[in-house]
Amino acid sequence: MTQKQEKPLKWIGSALDDLKEFPDDVQDVMGYALDLAQHGEKHPDAKPLHGFKGTGVLEIVDDFDGDTYRAIYTVKFAGFVYLLHAFQKKSKHGIATPQQDVELIKRRLKKAQEDYLKEITKLKGVVE
Repeated sequence: MTQKQEKPLKWIGSALDDLKEFPDDVQDVMGYALDLAQHGEKHPDAKPLHGFKGTGVLEIVDDFDGDTYRAIYTVKFAGFVYLLHAFQKKSKHGIATPQQDVELIKRRLKKAQEDYLKEITKLKGVVE
């Protein structure tokens, strides 16, 4: 079996700090899912986030001690994994992602795209 090259993991806004606030067991699950993404694989529980076209924006959900935690990341940009948002779902009404979180994810996805374009520009400058 060949070793896949690890993609850099980048985080947008407070996503990493928010993830670090999760219980250790939840951090382990989320960290494993991100590690798999960095190696071009997908955690069995990672699912495309509703409302985002295609399969490039994924969420991993973990329940712990009666609470639900979510991490949203994207593998949309070749060679990089971006952690967009990590939060504890507060609402007890349904499973839908709250609209304010969806808006934050959209803004952070746009920032990830801007960062990606900067990274590609830097790489092209090195190659040329």
